[in-house]
Amino acid sequence: MPTPAETKKAMAEAAQVGATQAKKIMEDGATQARVAVEKGFEQATKTAEGVMKVTEEAVEFARGNLDAVTKATQVYVAGVQDLSRQTLAMLQALTDHSLEGMKAITAARSLKEATDLQTSFARTGFERAMNDAAKLQEASIKLAEQSFAPLSARVTVAVEKMAKPLAA
Repeated sequence: MPTPAETKKAMAEAAQVGATQAKKIMEDGATQARVAVEKGFEQATKTAEGVMKVTEEAVEFARGNLDAVTKATQVYVAGVQDLSRQTLAMLQALTDHSLEGMKAITAARSLKEATDLQTSFARTGFERAMNDAAKLQEASIKLAEQSFAPLSARVTVAVEKMAKPLAA
């Protein structure tokens, strides 16, 4: 049997070993906790940066959409004004043509001459009206294409943005 001094010495050594092991366990735990916290902060920072990037991209995309709508509206309004001017000019020309016809008919010396003038002015007026209508139709189609061009471009951008994550 060990002596009380040996027992005391063995207990002191065991206590020292236990204290050293406890200290190491606490230091290792603190190191692991610090690493876990650092990794958590890194992940949170990356997540926040990702959210900010997505938010900035969404704001930029929305700004582009607003710009496209604004541009389309400006083109449309300017085009409608131009079409209105063209229409008024065409109507004025037809009115002038009708007045010329009326003057010529009233100056006719015979019924046959008046009928011939009426037929000629009617044919010319009809041809001019059809030609003007075709011009207005072409201008209207061109205006529609120009007005929708900025919006079509934004649709293309949207499709490309949606396709990127699918391709990645």
